[in-house]
Amino acid sequence: MESFTFHTQAGNTAILFAGASGNLYVPELPAAGGIYVADANTAPLLRQAAGFSAQAPLVVLPAGEQEKTLDAVSGILSAALQAGLGRDSLFIGFGGGVITDMTAFAASVYMRGARLQLVPTTLLAMVDAAVGGKTGVDFGPYKNSVGSFFPAEKILIFPAALRTLPETEFRSGLAEMLKTAMLYDETLFRFFTERRAELQARDAALLAEAVRRCAQAKAAVVEKDLYEKGERAFLNLGHTFGHALEAAAGFGTVTHGEAVAWGIGRALALGGRLGLTDPHYREEVFHLLSAFGWSTAPVHPALHHEANPGEKLLAAMRGDKKRKNGALRFVLQSRLCNTQICGADDRDILAVLA
Repeated sequence: MESFTFHTQAGNTAILFAGASGNLYVPELPAAGGIYVADANTAPLLRQAAGFSAQAPLVVLPAGEQEKTLDAVSGILSAALQAGLGRDSLFIGFGGGVITDMTAFAASVYMRGARLQLVPTTLLAMVDAAVGGKTGVDFGPYKNSVGSFFPAEKILIFPAALRTLPETEFRSGLAEMLKTAMLYDETLFRFFTERRAELQARDAALLAEAVRRCAQAKAAVVEKDLYEKGERAFLNLGHTFGHALEAAAGFGTVTHGEAVAWGIGRALALGGRLGLTDPHYREEVFHLLSAFGWSTAPVHPALHHEANPGEKLLAAMRGDKKRKNGALRFVLQSRLCNTQICGADDRDILAVLA
């Protein structure tokens, strides 16, 4: 397997790539034992994966963003305690971003920090959620508002697992991949503009290369800024709007990727209103979003039933953890790979939501 290691203040993370056709396997459990965490969709795959130990505890959670709760994490912790696991035991998260986030959060607080390895099985988790050490759950009406920074010691990526991924989940991951391309990788951006049909058809070689480029780009940022004090905040492009949409529509109603794609459009619209975003670049990305079937409308279709969708979204944004000194901040771009963080007043925000 191809591999590379990135280094942070919290320790080292090794990322292993199986290539376009590598078969699934899970890490070997240490002598101190371990626990597997999966959801109802990924548990059957986990049981068939090489290296799986039927003797180790397995927590199977319901699938879906709406299950990303403290109660679910409590279930993981209870199973670990019941199994007599120690701080040197290994937590293995096998699944999409919800599972990897919750498993990592559970590991981070179990006896003040157990061992952690992740096997992401969705595109979104491979290119974003599992890489970088952010953990957490949704709490109340807010997305990922409870969590920690706790990088895994190892992440195993098997792009071949994407062949059977449901289309909605695959498209969700493509949106995060596009975000990374816009921020850091002109070559990856050209995959979207010039090789769209191959991406959508899940061409194995192209997809494996795209996943690798995303993971390496994010790792490079996290290595410099684990705790999001500076450049790592750029990775929130589209997320302030997108997280608000997820909350306003009800968690699980809109996929994270669909919300981020819509949020990218709104961020470019806000940048245009503030005189920051080049209009030609904005229109190029809008065309791209539409070509992939993502909404570029000021009001997302999921909120058409709302009397005042802009106000509801703005209220959700005010609870966003990315505020600074009480003010909302947005990741905006002037053009490809040229990014900055800016504040905006309510009038300008509402103007791009109506």
